[in-house]
Amino acid sequence: MAIRFDRPISSAARFSRRFAAFALVLCLAALIGHRFAGLATPYLVLILIVATGFSILAAVLAAAGLRSLWLTGAEGGHDALKALIFAALPLFIGGLAVERYLTMPVIYDVSTDPVSVPDWLKTPSADQIWLKRVPVTPEDREKQLEAYPELTGRRYDGAIDRVLEAVKKVAKLNGIRITRAEGDSVPTRDPEDKPAAKPQAQNQAADNTAVPDEAPDVVPVPTPRPYDDDVAQLIRRANGVTLQGETRTLVLGLRFDVIIRLREEAETTFVDVRVASRYGPSDLGFSADIAEDYLKALDAELLGIAGS
Repeated sequence: MAIRFDRPISSAARFSRRFAAFALVLCLAALIGHRFAGLATPYLVLILIVATGFSILAAVLAAAGLRSLWLTGAEGGHDALKALIFAALPLFIGGLAVERYLTMPVIYDVSTDPVSVPDWLKTPSADQIWLKRVPVTPEDREKQLEAYPELTGRRYDGAIDRVLEAVKKVAKLNGIRITRAEGDSVPTRDPEDKPAAKPQAQNQAADNTAVPDEAPDVVPVPTPRPYDDDVAQLIRRANGVTLQGETRTLVLGLRFDVIIRLREEAETTFVDVRVASRYGPSDLGFSADIAEDYLKALDAELLGIAGS
């Protein structure tokens, strides 16, 4: 007579698979809805928190199921393994968010010029819903300097129109859509370079001798960068361009607003970048990543001629 052993069934392993499958479906639905269907970012964050919670519960139950399999030979090993596979994506996203939140400064706006921050052409606005945040303070700028000391502006040799062409090209390649622009891409010409007015016919008949151009009444004086009074700001606006755009991260589709400011100084053009997340009090370090990636691509486009 054959002896039949009845193996116990691990309920923990069975429930772990169900919870993990629910968490995975919830996570994928939220990502797709946010990326393609207009789901607001605060709702995405809330759904991902719920999905991460179910994934943690599934992982704990799966561990209990594997323990029962090891100690008593209980059925449920396949369910526990599937639970761990299903829960991997929500756990990865949740773990990455927590790691960045704990290691990165709690700021949502970074700039390569923290002293004279580029102004928005149109201030971004979005319903924060439950992700409340406060305006940027000087203390936030100090946090940025401590966390991202290498995030600085770039100085390029050449006229502003040449650099502007590269700025627009790199912005397009990096997925930054320019929505607004302000300024003159052609530097102000010296009055001596303007062609002289044509003399009238009767004046030509009376006097054939050429009359030299008169000297300009006002001669523009180059202003060093640290100088920041009203005259300096007026000169910079006259020979500068400001571009405002927006971009999204590849996977999560998080929205960020971008300002690119070009200022001609002597025979060089200085480029500053400002990036801000549209939602939440913390950008999890993505704003600095976007700015650094853009500036590195701009360096490569301009043959690495960035100066200090």
